[in-house]
Amino acid sequence: MSSNQNYKYIDREKSWLAFNARVLQEAADETVPLLDRMRFLGIFSNNLDEFFRVRFAAIRRLSLSGETGEKVLGGITAQQLVKDITAIVIKQQAESLRVLEIIEKQLEKQNVFIVDESNVSADQAIFIKDLFIQKVSPELVTIILNDLAEFPLLKDTMGYLAVKLVMKSEKKAKLLGLVKPKPEVRYALIEIPKNINRIVELPFSKDKQFIMMLDDVIRFNLSSIFNIFDYESISAHMIKITRDAQLDIDSDMSKSMLQKIATSVKDRRIGEPVRFVYDNKIGKDTLNFFLTNMGIESTDSIIPGGRYHNKRDYMNFPNLGRFDLLYQQKQPLPVEGLSLDGSILNKIANKDYLISAPYQSFAYLIKLLREAALDPKVITIKITLYRLAKNSQIISSLINAAKNGKKVTVQIELQARFDEASNISYAEQMQTEGIELIFGIKGLKVHSKICLIERVEFGKLKRYGFISTGNFNESTAKIYTDVTLLTSHQQILKDISKIFDFFDVNYRLHRYKHLIVSPHHTRSKMYKLIDREIINAHAGHPAYINLKMNSLSDFAMIDKLYDASNAGVKIKLQIRGICSLIPGVKGMSENIEAISIVDNFLEHSRVFIFGNSGNADVFISSADFMTRNLDGRVEVTCPILDEDIKKQLIDNFNLGWKGNVKARYQSEKLDNIYRSRDVGEAVFRAQHETYNYYKNHTDTPD
Repeated sequence: MSSNQNYKYIDREKSWLAFNARVLQEAADETVPLLDRMRFLGIFSNNLDEFFRVRFAAIRRLSLSGETGEKVLGGITAQQLVKDITAIVIKQQAESLRVLEIIEKQLEKQNVFIVDESNVSADQAIFIKDLFIQKVSPELVTIILNDLAEFPLLKDTMGYLAVKLVMKSEKKAKLLGLVKPKPEVRYALIEIPKNINRIVELPFSKDKQFIMMLDDVIRFNLSSIFNIFDYESISAHMIKITRDAQLDIDSDMSKSMLQKIATSVKDRRIGEPVRFVYDNKIGKDTLNFFLTNMGIESTDSIIPGGRYHNKRDYMNFPNLGRFDLLYQQKQPLPVEGLSLDGSILNKIANKDYLISAPYQSFAYLIKLLREAALDPKVITIKITLYRLAKNSQIISSLINAAKNGKKVTVQIELQARFDEASNISYAEQMQTEGIELIFGIKGLKVHSKICLIERVEFGKLKRYGFISTGNFNESTAKIYTDVTLLTSHQQILKDISKIFDFFDVNYRLHRYKHLIVSPHHTRSKMYKLIDREIINAHAGHPAYINLKMNSLSDFAMIDKLYDASNAGVKIKLQIRGICSLIPGVKGMSENIEAISIVDNFLEHSRVFIFGNSGNADVFISSADFMTRNLDGRVEVTCPILDEDIKKQLIDNFNLGWKGNVKARYQSEKLDNIYRSRDVGEAVFRAQHETYNYYKNHTDTPD
């Protein structure tokens, strides 16, 4: 149990930080290929940026309001939580620097060297100077700060070099024997360009490869940048500020939703600073100059770091042609019984199919939309969109359908966190092409992943469609594990049609025959399913609940699972990220086990399995068991009616549960202990075995 016996929950923020520590574990894992370890460092850094922009910002606002927030935070005050988070992050930052140093040394053994401005060869110096003159210098924004009437606004998560120039006047005075004057110091700011690859590949030297950070390319050329100043010494250290990313939506009724969101996104640039990260080698006077002029006082917002920040750029670390230092890429498998050459509509007219990405190809969804765009019998396509790929094939397919006279309706979520600008751009593009757009419901994000295709067959309307656990995004489908059901089940699709009606007329509540829809029905339906397992356990029947999701943090839902555990229901949880439930506590959760799998792919699917006395009910969902998903978003949970697909999802869950390589225990200690293997137990890497499972269930499509 917790050190405080009144606590029944793990704080969600600390649990999230524990998840990010698992990502950092992958960077530290010597069995992971070296270049993938660099990319895991990038993911760790990117995750932390988003955490501070959103979650830490919200806790900080609560702490500054004077409210303790103990009720919503599960027993800890916001003020204490801010301090705890800062301490955890400082420790994690130090660990990430240690891991980076180890990786760099191991790369050197592979003849890959990361150099800085102090150790370049003569040939490299020529290359670096030419690169600076031709590409970097024209993009630089450099500001001399001393004489400005107003200190410039530093951009959110942008990298900057804080430059200190000590002028020569003091040295001259000493030589002349004059009274020592006050040192003349100038400070400057250099914005590191975002549109130039931050990781620069230098020319080969024999069999050695060299990498240099763009920061160091700039440092190498400081004398060129500041050649008009007569300085004695110059130094440059990286700093970064993270701002509160909360959107404040204008209530002006005369503005469209597009205008409101666009304005709010722009206003993020002046959000309150929530984190200031600096190179811990920076001089105290330089650090104080920037903190003072930026008005940053709270020590909880000031995080010491290493020489380089924005290590999220390591997510795009170049492969260097060294595929021996990367995970072997496995090609997505075909879906048994489906062909990308034949008609998918004809196939799903007779049978449901499940696509399990990235093990199987996401191209089936694109093919289905392309087919619907051209099919003369298709009259309408309706779809919800949350996060989209750059140059989205989904958007291209929908525009193609509109150009072919189909009525295309798109519910696009303009408030998809950090994708707002992209979604606004896509929305404007679709509007131009005559696609009908729906911008959601006031107070509710639309997070459901659904598509409806209506076709006239023999004078009657027939529906086709798909329901997914993940975004319709061909880029993330290569690295996120998600499942998508392709179906022509008319009653399920009629329910989807009702959801689109709800988007249009959202004061009218609908009754759904098969689908479970948030915010109105998901919580109560999940309670009923849990209660049924409790009744079965009391009756002496086998009773179990297997849940796979990204996050579990809703206190009331956790209490319900505790009740089930106390009734004897066996509960297995695969929770990749936040888990506020404390498993394995006698008298509270002794029948609950929880693990997290963090591996090459991001576990993202939501699958719910309820034992039902041997006739399991299986669902796929867009919803996690978080309060926002249950009560504050439009989410869709779909029952699986096809017995083959039901078995496939149960098998998929069991494969994950058997994992003993990349699985960690979710625990109150947040210590990320790897699941141990019994003596003689074979190594079982869940994601590899899942790929093999689908490979063994692949045939030649008929």
